[in-house]
Amino acid sequence: MGRAAQQGGDGIDDGLLTLLADSAASGRPCALATVVRTESPTSAHPGDKAVITADGALHGWIGGSCSEALIRREALVAMSDGMPRLVRIRPDVEALETRNGGELTVATTCPSGGTLDIFIDPRLPRPLLVVIGQSPAARTLVELGRVVGFRTCGVHPGAHAVDFPGADRVLETLDLGSLAEEKDCWVVVATMGHYDDDALQAALTLAAADVALVASVRRSAAVLDTLRQRGVPEAQVARVRAPAGERRAGAQEEIALHALAEVVALRHERITANPVAAPAALAGFAVDPVCGMTVDTTDAANTATHAGQTYFFCCSGCADQFVADPARFLRAAAG
Repeated sequence: MGRAAQQGGDGIDDGLLTLLADSAASGRPCALATVVRTESPTSAHPGDKAVITADGALHGWIGGSCSEALIRREALVAMSDGMPRLVRIRPDVEALETRNGGELTVATTCPSGGTLDIFIDPRLPRPLLVVIGQSPAARTLVELGRVVGFRTCGVHPGAHAVDFPGADRVLETLDLGSLAEEKDCWVVVATMGHYDDDALQAALTLAAADVALVASVRRSAAVLDTLRQRGVPEAQVARVRAPAGERRAGAQEEIALHALAEVVALRHERITANPVAAPAALAGFAVDPVCGMTVDTTDAANTATHAGQTYFFCCSGCADQFVADPARFLRAAAG
């Protein structure tokens, strides 16, 4: 996507705007990389942008081969930890990566000799709140969920969009297959005695979802027993938080408030207790020990083996230098 592509009012190519919007709507993470500073010689210019999707693909332009793999790698890290970062690429006599908080400086001996500063802004999907039922509590949950930052999905057999004002999605059946890929998913069954067991059984088909039932203690026990009688495995039944919320509330709106407060609290606890590890996709990148640039190992054309280990290079020139004197470059990398 070149610099001449049509741009929106904020300076982003229309194609990239569409990609950002599609990623947000589908719940897929991505990252927006923007060139903020350059020093010649470089093929990038301040304002150049690219969107990196969750599969590591780069759409747009932030410079040539010396920067692309590095930015793809760092974008995947940003999507993993949710933190923006500034990547500085600098010419130097020795290859070295230095991290300081949210800033990565890459010193490279690449002959191109240009300087690039690129800001990476992760765009993570909002968590999804799925509310099953058409009770006042269910409708209030959808409204409150939207206010506190959830994407919302209202579910009720025969439902229409007008039944859940403001919801991002409305499903008219209990077939939740379209939500199967959601990772940060929270389901609250607020059917209030109407098809509770069917709703719970449908919710439990979402393997990654947290599932809660709004009901009394007695009603909750009866519904869970029904699931067991239907042959739902005990491990699945045990996933249900029932009754949702620890306090008893009077009005339907208060019930919704307590149920949502519990979801928000649990979500924050789990994020804190389970920090996200670097994505497995990072295994597909390596650092060229000669020039210091990042190389995509899945399609690297230049490799060399030394002492039983394979090294990857951005070009044949770096590979030839390494083969001639591997100890020199390995000492520099170790230092």
